[in-house]
Amino acid sequence: MSGLVKIFDTTLRDGEQSPGATMNVAEKVRIAEQLEKLNVDIIEAGFPISSEGDFEAVREIAKTVRRSRVAALARTNRQDIERAWDAMKFARFPILHTFIATSDIHLRYKLRKTRDEVLDEAIKAVRYAKTLCENVEFSAEDATRSDVQFLIAVIEAAIRAGATTINIPDTVGYAIPSEFGALIRTIRQRVQGIEKVTLSVHCHNDLGLAVANSLVAIQNGARQVECTINGIGERAGNTSLEEVVMAIRTRKDLLPFHTQIIPKHIFATSRLVSKITGMVVQPNKAIVGANAFAHESGIHQDGILKEKLTYEIMTPQSVGIQKTSIVLGKLSGRHAFKEKVKELGYRIAEEDLELAFNRFKQLADKKREIYDEDIESIVVEEVLRMPHRFKLVYLNVVAGNVTVPTATVQMEVDGKVIQEAGFGDGPVDATFKTIKKITRTKSKLLQFAINAITSGTEAQGEVTVRLEEKGQTVIGQGADTDVIVASAKAYINALNKMEFKKQKLVGM
Repeated sequence: MSGLVKIFDTTLRDGEQSPGATMNVAEKVRIAEQLEKLNVDIIEAGFPISSEGDFEAVREIAKTVRRSRVAALARTNRQDIERAWDAMKFARFPILHTFIATSDIHLRYKLRKTRDEVLDEAIKAVRYAKTLCENVEFSAEDATRSDVQFLIAVIEAAIRAGATTINIPDTVGYAIPSEFGALIRTIRQRVQGIEKVTLSVHCHNDLGLAVANSLVAIQNGARQVECTINGIGERAGNTSLEEVVMAIRTRKDLLPFHTQIIPKHIFATSRLVSKITGMVVQPNKAIVGANAFAHESGIHQDGILKEKLTYEIMTPQSVGIQKTSIVLGKLSGRHAFKEKVKELGYRIAEEDLELAFNRFKQLADKKREIYDEDIESIVVEEVLRMPHRFKLVYLNVVAGNVTVPTATVQMEVDGKVIQEAGFGDGPVDATFKTIKKITRTKSKLLQFAINAITSGTEAQGEVTVRLEEKGQTVIGQGADTDVIVASAKAYINALNKMEFKKQKLVGM
């Protein structure tokens, strides 16, 4: 069984129901444009009856989107359906999506209706929606907790009333894959007229099974998956679009299907949704997480450097990520360290490489994150013996709450002693400004951090600074019991490294 699986994206409707993920009209239109670029089949733009803002957003999206179909949600009553259609009528390819719950739990406690009343309401809603719009989707809310016989009866009635898509939601993420697959198979086998419509699924992730349930539904005959970017949505979220799409693309042996999604736009779409909603993508999130194509284990790094297939089942480029990331840390091995050194443009002898690697391991035990500049610092200072053009000779700083911070600095520059004084917003600022005046450098300070490396009031402070100049960045470090002196040492250390880079003394 093969064929096209339609992707119905509900980021702008169900995804927005995530706590704190509310979007304004302009933001929704921007995401809709990106979803169309991603080539989703259907964009569910919102729930027009819910608010004036949602109505306006659906209307603007309907006017803007030209290739993808645009859907709007409505409950099974005339007022909802008319409001949805008023927002949707400018769409080139509109879909009216109406729903009502079918589980006894919802009937008893939420709707307070009988099965016959629900059946009658579903028929009337679909029939009326059909008079306004050619394409009508009907959803049986909480289908997975519904009586199967009643569910089948409602679906058959909706098809007779004119529905073109039947959606089976696992509204509370209750089903497990074997159970959900069996339900979809039963519907395919027993519902009269099911072959005339698109069978869709909409799975929630309360048990972490939304993607698994969606995939098993496809294997059992569903041909549309309702999902969201980054899997956002109510409670634990929805089926993740990127995970379903890439699972189908990667496992053709078990999933001989295809979607019309253009995968290279997945990462950019993920980042846009994250930025607009403020919902940060967890680092270990499949496909689009920061660590999805990052490797720190020495064994993994060695394998990846020899053959990417050893630890990557898809390329980062296939989803719009520039490249595999080799993250250097305490678990990294010599092979990865050597490749990083080469990548940074340094060519050093094997015995020097061993010295640098040992120094790197010592640093990695102390430091959580290792920057490229840290590696360069090790190579330059431990192996290449960087010459120090700038040296601190003398430093005196006057500061307090009733005086302007003033620094007097004496330095040796190319063997010549120079002294200057300068003011600043604080003692460190005054010191740095005076050093810049003496050295006549134009580096920009990106980062300044102080850590105590011993305990007590006489603790030795270690200062780290990060400088940037014309696209080049360096890290400088200095230690002293006086943090102002430590700061000056760190700044001068960084300036020496920047000068070393400028001179291009390293063989490339």
